[in-house]
Amino acid sequence: MKPGFYTIIAAQFFSSFADNALLVAAIALMVELDGPEWMTPLLKFFFVISYVFLAGAVGPFADSMPKGRVMFITNLIKILGCSMMFCYDLITPAWVPEYTMVLVAYAVVGLGAAAYSPAKYGILTELLPAEQLVIANAWIEGLTVLSVILGTVLGGALISPAIASRLLAVEIPHLDIGIETPAEAAIGVVAICYVVAAVVNLYIPDTGARYARQSFNPIRIMREFNRCFSVLWKDKLGQISLATTTLFWGAGATLQFIVLKWAEVHLGMGLDRATRLQGVTAIGIAAGAILAARLVPLARSVNVLPMGIAMGLTVLAMTQVTWMPLVYALLILIGAMAGFFVVPMNALLQHRGYVLLSAGSSIAVQNFNENLSILIMLAVYALLLHADLHINTVIILFGSFVAGVMYLILRRHRYNLRMAQGEDTASDHPG
Repeated sequence: MKPGFYTIIAAQFFSSFADNALLVAAIALMVELDGPEWMTPLLKFFFVISYVFLAGAVGPFADSMPKGRVMFITNLIKILGCSMMFCYDLITPAWVPEYTMVLVAYAVVGLGAAAYSPAKYGILTELLPAEQLVIANAWIEGLTVLSVILGTVLGGALISPAIASRLLAVEIPHLDIGIETPAEAAIGVVAICYVVAAVVNLYIPDTGARYARQSFNPIRIMREFNRCFSVLWKDKLGQISLATTTLFWGAGATLQFIVLKWAEVHLGMGLDRATRLQGVTAIGIAAGAILAARLVPLARSVNVLPMGIAMGLTVLAMTQVTWMPLVYALLILIGAMAGFFVVPMNALLQHRGYVLLSAGSSIAVQNFNENLSILIMLAVYALLLHADLHINTVIILFGSFVAGVMYLILRRHRYNLRMAQGEDTASDHPG
């Protein structure tokens, strides 16, 4: 790998690390402010909403300047959102419940993340040859998963009584920054993590890739985005990889909250302990990503599709386990299956997008689909909680849905193969 690659993944690690720690702190702040339980999944909903509504603009923005500069600017937006969450009591209008400002602030962080993503992934295709993309994605996914583990664990630790009490006892001479609760102390620490990420972004090298002058005319943006959207969905390999990653990210975001609720109801855990189970799942994803990098070349990436069906069916077993060693083993297995099938699919999609479109535009289309899936699945999950369904019922519905959709994607791929073979036969015998 080129030296600049390791700077890129370091920047991604610290930024994702802060995102995941902030999510736990935001959940804790919602609880402190007596926000309704069904609104908790809406934190992630508000985080990803920018990915959907700004999908057409963030691609051209990522291609309008060197991507290291884009990553630095967007990280500053994340710092702004984190600061808004920290100062929620000062900026919330008197007639608005304070917990709604937590959603707004996390939406600003999501705005930065939405603009960050096309640059983060697009720079890989500029820097590396196609044959290294699976390995590069394994690095990215592996370190992203590590950032999820450490960020989630950090967030859980910061709001735990033992550490929170120490943070609240810290005094800075001649400076009163108004930290009164564990969640506020945690948000202050996370803000420092975002600053570290911003500094690392300054050292990302310029790959020298330049694109045609980008237009930010809304009508042109929508036309170009629709064209890119159509190109990827019509491509035989693009549609399979895009459908798979779209399902994966929607399911993954929903599973993140399902695990927290499951740990509370099924295992009797508080939020600070339940966050560790998310880290356990992330360990499995990292292991699956490493195996995929070693065993699955780009040319055979579609061979991992059955693993998605197996993952959905394995999720159903969560309703039956309570013994903690078995709980850990099951979550690691689910994560490993997810990592093993999503890394090759992600690499295939990046490669097809780069071949057919530009780096930023293809990633923007991917983000639109994946995050629209997150919005829909989180909204459905919030409705299920609002309807007071038991978490085991939710898990059964969730696992069955994932397995069923992956089965349909696999059937579609096999249909595409048959059609392609038919076209080859017809061209060999034109008479």
